[in-house]
Amino acid sequence: MNIKEALEIKDSFMAGGYDVAVVGAGHAGCEAAHACAKLGLKTVLFTLYLDSIANLPCNPSIGGTAKGQLVREIDALGGIMGKIADECAIQMRMLNRSKGPAVYSPRAQMDRHRYSDVMKCYLEKVENLDIRQAHVTDLLTEEGAVTGVMTESRAVYSAKAVVICSGTYMESRTIRGGVICESGPDGLPRSVGLSASLSEAGIPILRFKTGTPVRVNSSRLDFDQMTRQDGEYDIPPFSYDNEMHGKTVPEDQVPCWSVWTTPVTREVITENMDRSPLYSGVITGIGPRYCPSIEDKFMRFKDKDRHQIFVEPMGRQTNEMYLQGFSTSLPEDVQVKMVRSLPGLSEAVIQRSAYAIEYDLVEPLSLTPALESKVVKGLFTAGQINGSSGYEEAAGQGIIAGINAAMKVLGKDPVILDRSQAYIGVLVDDLVTKGTSEPYRMMTSRAEYRLFLRQDNADTRLTPIGHDIGLIEDERFSLFEEKMRLIEEETERLKSTYIGPSDTLKEILESAGSVLPPSGISLADLLKRPKVTYELIEGVDKERKPLPSYVTKAVETDIKYEGYLKLEKEKIEKFSELESRRLPEDTDYEKIEGLRLEARQKLNKLKPINVGQASRISGVSPADISVLLVYLEMKKREEK
Repeated sequence: MNIKEALEIKDSFMAGGYDVAVVGAGHAGCEAAHACAKLGLKTVLFTLYLDSIANLPCNPSIGGTAKGQLVREIDALGGIMGKIADECAIQMRMLNRSKGPAVYSPRAQMDRHRYSDVMKCYLEKVENLDIRQAHVTDLLTEEGAVTGVMTESRAVYSAKAVVICSGTYMESRTIRGGVICESGPDGLPRSVGLSASLSEAGIPILRFKTGTPVRVNSSRLDFDQMTRQDGEYDIPPFSYDNEMHGKTVPEDQVPCWSVWTTPVTREVITENMDRSPLYSGVITGIGPRYCPSIEDKFMRFKDKDRHQIFVEPMGRQTNEMYLQGFSTSLPEDVQVKMVRSLPGLSEAVIQRSAYAIEYDLVEPLSLTPALESKVVKGLFTAGQINGSSGYEEAAGQGIIAGINAAMKVLGKDPVILDRSQAYIGVLVDDLVTKGTSEPYRMMTSRAEYRLFLRQDNADTRLTPIGHDIGLIEDERFSLFEEKMRLIEEETERLKSTYIGPSDTLKEILESAGSVLPPSGISLADLLKRPKVTYELIEGVDKERKPLPSYVTKAVETDIKYEGYLKLEKEKIEKFSELESRRLPEDTDYEKIEGLRLEARQKLNKLKPINVGQASRISGVSPADISVLLVYLEMKKREEK
């Protein structure tokens, strides 16, 4: 349906014209709308319910393994998730400390309602951005390109680009046992009609499932039977801007707790498996493999006697607590027995029951690496509508989709991050190249170059890009450039400063389990030794000047892992060679001799933008890539 046809419908009217319309105000929509408006485009952000902007319907936390890297990358590009998370955190920790800096991942427990309120207030003040509570039901197109959207109330909004971030709301339904409700998360309104409109436009639709655990009242819990987990104070905030301005993590952090399931938990679940929608056929959507429901854990991992559950606060001004790892779709009466089987929860009162939720999404293989639809020009999608799972994955896609919607309107080339530049690049490339048969979750193991893609150096990798785009302001970029200067100068000083053997050095090295060198050694070479830190060698570093911790930590990490980083950069250079070999969009792979039949079909369907992306398509072999390289070389010679 086009705008003219929409306006012919009874009671319809033209409500306004925009450069970009963003549908959905979850974490993807907030980043997309902010990016478009910040780049000077007249933007409208639609939400089903104004008080649920940036809602945290599942775990009230931001960050975590691999996800913390995503948050820092979003911030490095000029996004807002990190700043809002810093303001609303009630506990912060650095995960994976025992595994090395390549996989260090910051995680913060959020004050759930405060996060939503602060995000709403922040966006309301953004220039060029209008926020509208409305139910978008139709995508408007003409000649294969978007022209706008229409709402349930027949209001028509024209737009040069549209970004859909519908999360888990599109034709959603929640399930508890045999009780099925047509609603979105937390009983909020669902999106009806938009899925059918997208399908009519030729966009392939899939259906997934996810879920959320129960919430209980803390006043009825016995914390003496639980293991306490306190926050940490020696970690940086999520936002580099906050870090460079000297802001620190909250001093009054709130504890989290953990327990383990019991034999009674297993017994309750086993006796009621016939009432589980997962196994009775009620649920048809595909669920997340890496975050299964508790009944699924007991069925799939029968060798494990127990599973760990985390009891986490929902905010400072509420007694509500969240049972992470205890999602279920079993009936409410069974949920009560399950919860009360846990240590310290024998008297627990459930305030919100757990539920599974099914929803429609777009087949991510139908998208370009810019997150633009291959079917409808000017249509971008981001977040769980693309098959991902998690707030951070959604926000990472949101900022990319928003940037590229703006680039589309401005007539500029899209911004595409590759796998060697960012976890966001890995996330998007995996979705649009490999697709997903379940809700996709970012993990450090998915990133081939994770030693280079650390949480501490996301600004080094991405802030120049954010500044070039226009999302990083000059003042912040100047601070970044000063940081880079200090890191470079201190690194060179440590490499060029030599010290000889001494009693002080011997004492320092012995404390780290190391031995005294027979002759002079550079401070940099000292740092390369295991357990020798920048702080530890202060006693023999006479020329040291006071530096911010974010500078000294970067210097220490780069020096310690210099050899490994060099090897990783060599791999990245080889990777970049294939990424630089562009494949024309109009290439007919059926006519390229030597390609296998499956490769021809997959390449014609997915239309990779370069040889690197082609090499990651399932069904395209190394031999097929060799054929493509020969083909490109022949084309190059013909053109000459």
